Amino acid sequence: MEYVRDYAMYASVFGMFSFIWFGWAQESPRPSWRLYIGIASCIALLVCLMGVYLSVTNWGAPSALREASAFRNYLISFYAEFILAGAGAFVLIRLKRKDYIAPWIAFIVGIHFISLKSVFNDPSLWILAALMVAISIIAVYLSTKLQVANSAITGIGAGTVLFGFALLGLIRFITV
Repeated sequence: MEYVRDYAMYASVFGMFSFIWFGWAQESPRPSWRLYIGIASCIALLVCLMGVYLSVTNWGAPSALREASAFRNYLISFYAEFILAGAGAFVLIRLKRKDYIAPWIAFIVGIHFISLKSVFNDPSLWILAALMVAISIIAVYLSTKLQVANSAITGIGAGTVLFGFALLGLIRFITV
């Protein structure tokens, strides 16, 4: 990836979604985890805000999304993700299996990163995709073993991975 503004946006977007996933992890974790999840949420929000600042101050810099085909493919990926995640969540609610919504959403989010690799020409998004899909699968097993909500493990896992990629965006921004 060659666009410095996109690295700033990585920090912003991945930081924001890290914050959101850590928030979802608060649904029903072990009580002793709450403070640490809350601290992780705050740190993720700070990284997000730093990314927002860097994005705004570099708004005129080139972006992969300035190319019409890249932006179109991005929108297709985004809307497909949104529709699949929502439809799956609807079905899970109807089946009275809403405890599987967080892993389902993480799975779909992971899959959507596969298509974003070509939009941003960033092979690291394949790693992010693999990690998110793995978290969605492992969370179901691990939450049962630890006797916490699926959302606790999914949220902690997805929040941590997305936070790592937000930091990677900041590092890439600084080193470009």
